[in-house]
Amino acid sequence: MFSWASKDGKKKDPELLQTVSDGLRRLYKNKLFPLEDTYRFHDFHSPALEDADFDNKPMILLVGQYSTGKTTFIRHLMEQDFPGMRIGPEPTTDSFIAVMHGDQEGLIPGNALVVDPKKPFRKLNSFGNAFLNRFVCAQMPNPVLESISIIDTPGILAGEKQRLSRGYDFAAVLEWFAERVDRIILLFDAHKLDISDEFSQVIRALKNHEDKMRVVLNKADQIGTQQLMRVYGALMWSLGKIVNTPEVIRVYIGSFWAQPLLVPDNRKLFEAEEQDLFRDIQGLPRNAALRKLNDLIKRARLAKVHAYIISALKKEMPNMFGKENKKKELISNLGEIYAKIEKEHQISPGDFPQLSKMQEILAGQDFNKFQVMKPKLLEAVEDMLANDIAKLMTLVRQEEAAMPSQSVQGGAFEGTMNGPFGHGYGEGAGEGIDELEWIVIKDKPTYDEIFYTLSPVNGKVSGAMAKKEMVKSKLPNTVLGKIWKLADVDNDGFLDDEEFALANHLIKVKLEGHEMPAELPDHLVPPSKRGQ
Repeated sequence: MFSWASKDGKKKDPELLQTVSDGLRRLYKNKLFPLEDTYRFHDFHSPALEDADFDNKPMILLVGQYSTGKTTFIRHLMEQDFPGMRIGPEPTTDSFIAVMHGDQEGLIPGNALVVDPKKPFRKLNSFGNAFLNRFVCAQMPNPVLESISIIDTPGILAGEKQRLSRGYDFAAVLEWFAERVDRIILLFDAHKLDISDEFSQVIRALKNHEDKMRVVLNKADQIGTQQLMRVYGALMWSLGKIVNTPEVIRVYIGSFWAQPLLVPDNRKLFEAEEQDLFRDIQGLPRNAALRKLNDLIKRARLAKVHAYIISALKKEMPNMFGKENKKKELISNLGEIYAKIEKEHQISPGDFPQLSKMQEILAGQDFNKFQVMKPKLLEAVEDMLANDIAKLMTLVRQEEAAMPSQSVQGGAFEGTMNGPFGHGYGEGAGEGIDELEWIVIKDKPTYDEIFYTLSPVNGKVSGAMAKKEMVKSKLPNTVLGKIWKLADVDNDGFLDDEEFALANHLIKVKLEGHEMPAELPDHLVPPSKRGQ
């Protein structure tokens, strides 16, 4: 627990922070919000944060063209239909649906949703009735929703359909959600890889949130291995043209629904990919506090730069005449002002807002209402970034240590946790787990032939002799060293015939591409050593 001095700086009783959310809320209200409010940050970038933004559960935003399986994906995760759900090959989901936990199953319309202080959607009011009529919250009791909330979005249109106006700024709404969610999942259909103009616009609107983005290549069971390789390559090429980052976005390949695989050739690949994606989603509750902290830091950096820009524009404005002409001149020369601020305050170019968007918003602003630089406001934010955030980081670690098992439970996440259908069950080091006979015994005659060529003494070979044989596998010493530790069950520095056979079995497991276990599983312990 940490404390900060009270707002007026006098030595009062310290404020005890019980949670990271509590600390973030106070830091925002006391130090960052005054800067945002003074320099009209909310008119340019993002509405003010509210209590619900700090307390809400981790959210996942699903984005994709129509019929890529977004709604089916949600149903697959929860293993339950949700209110308002419609699935079909045509564009069925025509609304934003926030799927959240509730004691009673039902729908809350958008206009009622944006006045609920317990929901983090109040600021969506600014997008107007055209959007709110297309926004609902589906509430239901489901164990998955106890840990996360999921936002289903309308299918992004292609061809002639995308020319029809939705009546609200679709890309701006998605950008609003992107700022507040913990994970953005872009879904693609293996049969429809074309990225429409609207989809390109949406992906570019999510430009500052690449760290949250994951890509799912869905319905991959409908094509063969060779086609899948081509489709995957084409998808990466298409994404590379839109997402301008040197890092490759993580792509998960699979078929995310509870139906038989049409082409089962790549079953193992799909299972491994699904487990990786599930692990990523299950880690969201554990990392939620860190994500909120990271988003507040990003917001503070942008707010600082914004304050420099607005105060620089105010400084250049004349007191009396020629204000309108000067305003036009300043907007057209905004790039030069950026460069000047960057040089003067040692700010990274990546921290500046998009030039064209800033120029567009500035054209509709009254420069007379802009404020000059107020150092105290900036100092408060600097202090927050330099000192308070560091203290909160310690509190984040304490919270994580106190709740190490916090993860998404229920639904599809339960189906592959344990038992014979768990990922990798009965494979690699797990092979033979259900068999009565020691799994190594079937290859032991072959290993025994090698064992007796190593001149065992008293039925055992030394480490040096065993090493000569083990290095023939061409595995690195770090791996062979681990195999030696696992195989030397009695820790005497020698290997008897059973331990030597076990070492060779583990080498074979590793050469087949499986990982070594941290500890030797019970079913691999040699029969003569099981009583020890």
